[in-house]
Amino acid sequence: MAGLLRRVRRLADMSQRELAAAAGVSRDRLGRAETGRGDLGVGELSRIVSLARLRLVLLDAQGAEVTPMSPATVRDRGGRHFPAHLDTRHGDEGWWYGPHRYTRGQPDFTFDRDRRTRDSWRRQQGTADDHHQQRPGDSVAERAAARRWAALRREQERREAVWRVRLAAGDLGDPDWGTGCTCPPGCEYAEGSNEHLGHAPACACGCDVA
Repeated sequence: MAGLLRRVRRLADMSQRELAAAAGVSRDRLGRAETGRGDLGVGELSRIVSLARLRLVLLDAQGAEVTPMSPATVRDRGGRHFPAHLDTRHGDEGWWYGPHRYTRGQPDFTFDRDRRTRDSWRRQQGTADDHHQQRPGDSVAERAAARRWAALRREQERREAVWRVRLAAGDLGDPDWGTGCTCPPGCEYAEGSNEHLGHAPACACGCDVA
């Protein structure tokens, strides 16, 4: 500390009295710190080094700068940051309140206090650098709707793949999709979602379903 303070004064080209006045620190405290007989608070030291156009940083074991946690990360329902040492996750991932806890609404984000559970999540997904940041589609309802839509799309793709295989094999016959229609070969009808698929020109059924 003593040598660094002397370096700061040299770079800033200031006397001890001038530096103390500019940083809002008593000359006595600065003098004691510069001679190794006292110490300074982090805020005081940050103001002092800034006068020499320097800044305080934290470095990890490899010498890389450690950045602060983001102030824009998700917060709890009280508007508070989640505990820094815990990992945030979406509220529908391993939600630990069952139907018997009807008074507890399912939050968009939550965390685990139990260390064994935390360690298990970290083994599966790694340790994130920071907490989540709120993004569109992060609510529990939106995520549930996205899962339902993805399941519908997968089912539609599966049916279309089966239909193409049967079409190529000439094994279509008179399909019945559960809606009473009997489309002839050449129609590519996917039940429940037919926005971009059409019927063969000779199809009299025309069973489009919106």
